[in-house]
Amino acid sequence: MKIGITCYPTYGGSGAVATDLGIALAERGHEVHFITYQQPFRLPAFLPRIFFHEVDVVRYPLFEYPPYDLALAVRMHEVVREHRLEVLHAHYAIPHATSAWIAREMLRNDGLDVRIITTLHGTDITLVGQDPSFQTITKFSIERSDGLTAVSNFLRNETYKAFGCTSCAVEVIHNFVDPALYDRAAYRPVLKEQLGGNRAVLMHVSNFRPVKRVRDIVHIFARVRRAMPCVLVMVGDGPERAAAEQEARDLGVQDDTYFLGKLDAVAPLLASADLFLLPSQTESFGLSALEALACGVPVVASRAGGIPEVVIDGETGALRAVGDIDDMAAVAIEILGDRARWMAMSTAAAADARRRFARDEMVARYEAFYARTLG
Repeated sequence: MKIGITCYPTYGGSGAVATDLGIALAERGHEVHFITYQQPFRLPAFLPRIFFHEVDVVRYPLFEYPPYDLALAVRMHEVVREHRLEVLHAHYAIPHATSAWIAREMLRNDGLDVRIITTLHGTDITLVGQDPSFQTITKFSIERSDGLTAVSNFLRNETYKAFGCTSCAVEVIHNFVDPALYDRAAYRPVLKEQLGGNRAVLMHVSNFRPVKRVRDIVHIFARVRRAMPCVLVMVGDGPERAAAEQEARDLGVQDDTYFLGKLDAVAPLLASADLFLLPSQTESFGLSALEALACGVPVVASRAGGIPEVVIDGETGALRAVGDIDDMAAVAIEILGDRARWMAMSTAAAADARRRFARDEMVARYEAFYARTLG
């Protein structure tokens, strides 16, 4: 098949999954074209059967806000026409599915057609899509897609509830991990050695948006640090990073808190982690938690959104109410303070991630979904 993929290329779960999917599809013999405004952060410079098409947004004084969605539609139209793509896979309903629909209408004027598949990742449904400014166009874009997938049962149900798309069949295809890449045994725990091997390493990876509640992470760490020697490693960047850094200074834990910024390869870092923290307000899935689990890192997270579909409370980690930093800290101390319990959770986490969220199985489900949509 010839497949076009459009995603947000920046640091975040949706872009990571879309890129990993494209790479896996190319490995299975498909021709994959990424269409977006910059090269996706997880896409290497060159891979066989993978092509990147940059969307150029013209800066013109008339436009206070350059119309990226229209520029994207034009680029999609060009790429489909030139390379005879069969599928446009839009990750996020707006603006990507909207642009894909415009491109398809333009193609039909040329006597061509293309199928549109939209994968819902979360923000397009739970936040932006429900804003009155965007709700109507989000619903329209969902209903005009030829196939719909969601990354969790939570998100599928939220889509039905928020948009009343009773005629829209949303198939759940969970996010996935490559077991060979996210394998604790494949890496030397260099980070742990550098930070002091006798101290527990607590870790968080995200785009530091407000929904991630990164200041809660610093508070949880401060409580754990009072009970045992430990360090906190924060990977990623975003609008809440400065606030988290200030929180670490205010709580006097800045010397044991390390902000590493955006890093593409997180698996080697996770091999040094003892506990992963994800106290988010909500998560449509929680890809970073899954990657941690696959590396044998127990996860302490919020019982919110799709996280309970990923983390099994009491077996592969612990789930607590949003904002309950005292309970999260207490269970973190319990897990880290009991080596036998930690080992059992670590083993269960890696096994469960490989069993339920293996890359090959999920990619095969996408292939089958493409084939059904093409008819």
